[in-house]
Amino acid sequence: MIESADVVIIGGGIVGSSIAWHLTEGGCRDVLVIERETQQGKGSTGKSMGGVRAQFATTVNIRMSLYSIPFFRSFDERMDYPSGYRPQGYLFVATSQRHMDYLRANFERQTALGLEAVELLSAEDVTRMAPQIRPDGIVGGSFCSTDGFVDPYSVMKGFMLRASDRGARLWRGVEVTGIEVDSAGVSGVRTANGSVATRTVVNAAGAWAAQIAKFAGVDLPVEPMRRMLVPTEPFGKISQKSPMTIDMATGFHFRPEGLGLLMAWNDPDEKPGYNTNFDPAFVEKILTRGVSRFPCLEEVEVNPRRAWAGLYEMTPDHHCIIGAAPGVRGLYLANGFSGHGVMHSPATGRITADLILKGCSDVVDTKAIGLERFAERRLLEEPVVL
Repeated sequence: MIESADVVIIGGGIVGSSIAWHLTEGGCRDVLVIERETQQGKGSTGKSMGGVRAQFATTVNIRMSLYSIPFFRSFDERMDYPSGYRPQGYLFVATSQRHMDYLRANFERQTALGLEAVELLSAEDVTRMAPQIRPDGIVGGSFCSTDGFVDPYSVMKGFMLRASDRGARLWRGVEVTGIEVDSAGVSGVRTANGSVATRTVVNAAGAWAAQIAKFAGVDLPVEPMRRMLVPTEPFGKISQKSPMTIDMATGFHFRPEGLGLLMAWNDPDEKPGYNTNFDPAFVEKILTRGVSRFPCLEEVEVNPRRAWAGLYEMTPDHHCIIGAAPGVRGLYLANGFSGHGVMHSPATGRITADLILKGCSDVVDTKAIGLERFAERRLLEEPVVL
């Protein structure tokens, strides 16, 4: 008997799981999610920092956050499963007038779109909110109290469990080896375990999305990029109630994690590739930048063996690609989140399900995030990528 499904989703991470749930919420129950790993969350989902924010520069990202963050807030009740949402905020620290002008322009756009919890801060406000910070050169900042963190693995599991309750299926440990196309468009998916007949396929393959798209003859401008995260040992000098704090001068940022901190910094010298090995030399790099703004971090202890590396799926303009693939009827893309896949997973699930089931979505202007924008040179600009 040949397997079949109304919709096949390639990739069982947080994005694929959200799409599966939103499809079942919309009435489509014959959904098959194919995950090549034996367990979900072994890709970018399980290695994410888990930050969620609405403090973005572009309308697309702000609108996606305005859908996603309230979703996380009600996730536990809706899914009967914990999201781990902690609204401790994001604190952006500006150390130049250019930074402050950027935050002010963002603030105006964010509030115009309906974000009420964001505020601009004076230098005194910043030092009061982060008393351990070195105040030299700080000119102000911005803070949003509904920003914060979630548990990516738990959110993914909640989405998939509830989708499964409605009939969605999950295949684990199954590699996709091809996408079949005929004169009418997508006709099936080939896997190492055999073929699946379907007229609708969603590429939610994360850092491996370009390879999946190539099976259908689609060139997808998504590249993997290593991002390393460094947890500290228990550290009492910075409150566990602190927000995600970003030094805009260096890009160094951290948030509370357990009894310590989780530190991150995007090394500009990092090259694209599937490297997920943690480089111990990165510890000195990140601490140098951290200590320059938070001198108390000189006393923090770090065990490099507890640090890890994951992959961002980067696009040329650091914005996602969501929508129908040009020229291949029935193939949909949900890729290239450039570090925002976890935080925008609810919106991505809703938008993708809307496009499949209704042909349109009211969450965002889907033309703005379609693949065609690259050929048409309609690139978006989000200067701060964490």
